[in-house]
Amino acid sequence: MLKTVQKVNLKDYEYTLPEGRIAKYPLEKRDHSKLLQYRKGQISHHHFYDLPQFLEEGTLLVYNNTKVIPARLIFQRETGAKIEIFLLNPVQPSTVIPEIMLATFPVTWETMIGNAKKWKADEILKGRLTVQNKEVILEAKLIDRDKRWVEFSWNSSKIPFVDIVETSGEIPLPPYLNRKAEESDKDRYQTVYSEKEGAVAAPTAGLHFTEKTFEELRQKGIQEAQVTLHVSAGTFQPIKVDDVTLHPMHSEQIHLTKKTIQQLLENQNQTVAVGTTSVRTLESLFWYGVKLLENSGTDFHVEKLFPYKDREKLPSKSQALQAILDQMEKEGKKEIMGETEIFIFPGYEFKMIEGLITNFHQPGTTLMLLIGSMIGNDWKSVYEEALEKDYRFLSYGDSSLLWL
Repeated sequence: MLKTVQKVNLKDYEYTLPEGRIAKYPLEKRDHSKLLQYRKGQISHHHFYDLPQFLEEGTLLVYNNTKVIPARLIFQRETGAKIEIFLLNPVQPSTVIPEIMLATFPVTWETMIGNAKKWKADEILKGRLTVQNKEVILEAKLIDRDKRWVEFSWNSSKIPFVDIVETSGEIPLPPYLNRKAEESDKDRYQTVYSEKEGAVAAPTAGLHFTEKTFEELRQKGIQEAQVTLHVSAGTFQPIKVDDVTLHPMHSEQIHLTKKTIQQLLENQNQTVAVGTTSVRTLESLFWYGVKLLENSGTDFHVEKLFPYKDREKLPSKSQALQAILDQMEKEGKKEIMGETEIFIFPGYEFKMIEGLITNFHQPGTTLMLLIGSMIGNDWKSVYEEALEKDYRFLSYGDSSLLWL
C-alpha cells in the first residue's frame, strides 16, 4: 500500500528554454564551464575548477564510471536505403550488459529502428568493418518486429561484441542537440573516468571533471567512490501523463562493489553525488537494504514506487548498508548487480546524500522532478538566474552544485 504522496503538477516543473541556450558543443576545456552553487536559498556563481573550495575535507564524492557505447549502428540495404539501429537493452544470451558486451557469438538486443518499414521480413543487413586488423562481416536480423529484437552475428569467434560496436557504431548524442556525432564527440561525450561499457547516454555531470580537478580534490582530502549505472535512452523520455506516478520509468542496470558499499557505510562526512545517475544508484542501494530487512526478497530490483510504500519505521542508512554487506557475505559475493526503476519526485526524502553536482535539465522531465525534490520551489530561482547569467544548458552545458 502506498502512503499518501503529495500531488505533483508537472506544469510546476516546466520553464521556457530558448533553443540558443542549449549547448550544442562542449567547451574546449572541461573544467572551465560555469558552476552555480545553491545552498539554503543562496545562489553564487563560479567556475567548475573552483569546486574543491566548496567541499569540506573528508567529503565522499560518488561518481558513475559507466562508459557510453557507440550504440547507433547504421546499415545500408542493397537498394541504398539506410537502416539505423539503436541499441537499448540486451536480451540474449544475457540481459546483463557487461556479459553481453564480452560475448563472441550472436547477441540479441531490444532496439529502436529508424526506417524500419523498409526492412523486409527475413532480410539480413550486412556491413563490412575492420576489427583487430581483420575484415569482419557484421549481420543484423530482425527476429521480432513487434518487440524490435535484432540479432547481431559476425564471422569471428575471437572478437567480442564490444569491439564490434566500438568499430562500427556512432556515439548516440541526445536528440535535442539536433546534430550528427562528430569525431570529437568520441572523447568529449565520455567522462575522463569512464570505464564500464554499457551506457547509451553519458552521465553528463561528470563531463566537467579533469585529472587536475581530481588532483586538487585529493589534496584537500576529498574521498572518492565509484558506482556504475548504465544510463538508458529512457532518461530522455518526456512525461506525458497528468499523474506523474503513472509515468513508465526506465529500468537501468547497476553494478556495485563491496568496497564501495563499505566506503559508504564507514563515511561519517557529507556525501556528494556526481550526477542524477549517481543519486539514483545510491538511493536505490538504500532501498535494496530496506527490502532485505523487510524480507521482501534478495533480488536487487527497486521498483519505481517502492520508496513510497506505507511503513511505520525505516532503518538508518547504516542499517540498510550493513544488511547488504551481510547478504553479500552470506552469498560469498564481492560485487552485486541490480536494476532500478526508482522514481524521485517532490515529497521524496533523500537517505544517502547531502549534495549533488548536476547540469541544467530539460523542462518537465523526471530530472527536473528530482531537482525539485532536492531544493523545492527554489529550483525556479536557480534556473531563472542561470538563464539570466548566460549559463549553457543540457548535456554539454554548465554545472551546478546543489545542497539539501
